[in-house]
Amino acid sequence: MENLEDILKHKFKNPELLKKALTHGSVTSKVSENYERLEFLGDRVLGVSIASLLYNLFPHEPEGNLSQRFTGLVCKETVAMVAKTLHLDEFMIVADEDIRNNENVLCDVCEAVIGAIYIDGGVDGAIAFVNKHWRELIDRRVAPPKDAKTMLQEVAHVKGLGTPTYRLVERKGSEHEPTFFVGVSLNGIEEQVGKGHNKKAAEFAAAAKMLEIIQ
Repeated sequence: MENLEDILKHKFKNPELLKKALTHGSVTSKVSENYERLEFLGDRVLGVSIASLLYNLFPHEPEGNLSQRFTGLVCKETVAMVAKTLHLDEFMIVADEDIRNNENVLCDVCEAVIGAIYIDGGVDGAIAFVNKHWRELIDRRVAPPKDAKTMLQEVAHVKGLGTPTYRLVERKGSEHEPTFFVGVSLNGIEEQVGKGHNKKAAEFAAAAKMLEIIQ
């Protein structure tokens, strides 16, 4: 774990917190021994940290632009990418090696590590960690990114295809790792279905598929 502490730039006063943050439910279902509770906490700490960072970095941007930036920075794909950058996949404690490549799990573990740093080093330590590892992602994006749903709505309007409508097609999987299937429809265009770990992610995936067709 010392190598990971060097990567994280945080020396844990309580190393058990880091071990717990890296332990998947496939190893133990005891909530006191796996990352689930820390992930719950870290998710909230990440959100507050990113919101505060954006608020201070872009003092003249309206709420809508800040929200677009926020969504892109806390989404599963971005958090999982940070997890890979920090090599968390290599340090995860799992019962099945395939779990190391699961994007949902990588996101959860990264948030759990943030939660562990918050408990071990306080709010300042957690915010400093998020600022360090997300600041470069913000700097890469001079303009606020447009998500697929926003882009679809704009393109559909220009092409006279009406307003996109979304519907939940199906939900599969367990309560812990569900998969949602959401369809999006436009006038005269075949419905496109996307999937994701929540309804919002599935909507974005469906919108991206529809964009490929109409652009």
